[in-house]
Formats: sequence, C-alpha cells, structure tokens
Amino acid sequence: MATASSAGYPESGRSRAARAERHASTETKPAFKSTEFFVYVAAVVAVLVASAVVGSDASRVDRFPADQAWFYVTLLTVGYMISRGLAKCGSREPTDHTTAT
Repeated sequence: MATASSAGYPESGRSRAARAERHASTETKPAFKSTEFFVYVAAVVAVLVASAVVGSDASRVDRFPADQAWFYVTLLTVGYMISRGLAKCGSREPTDHTTAT
C-alpha cells in the first residue's frame, strides 16, 4: 500500500536516502591519483630538462631548441588529455561513504 506524502502525492516504497544513494558515485578517481598523471609530469620535466641540458655544439647550433621542447610538451599534454578522456569514458568509481560530509 502506498502512503501519502505531506503534499498528498503517493510515495514509492523506497526512502529518499535510498534513492539518493543510487546516484552517489563519481565518474573516476581524480587525475592526480592516477599513475598516468605522474608519468605525464615526469615526461614533461624530462623534456624540459633535456632541452636545457643539451646545448649548442661546436658550430653554435642548438640541437634541442626550446620551441621544439615545448612542441613535445604540447604533444604530451594532448596525449594525456586523450588518455584521461578514455579513462573517464563510461567508467564509474563508487563514492566513499566513510568520509564525513
């Protein structure tokens, strides 16, 4: 038997907490908790350090100029964004109910 709410509309057998709990999930874990984030940061640092360390040769030609290094950083960023998009695509992680709200 359905009970009437204060507004006079019938309520289903489930409580509001049970209905809210059904949607209590995040899409994926935060990006800074993933290994791909740390790999991305390490790769960016490695590219920038390599560009700074690799200097000019005897003929004063810079073998790894800054614009080329920033191009590689841009490619790494695009790859990271695509990997995060694929990771978030359709995956779910349950919400942790142990933390206080």
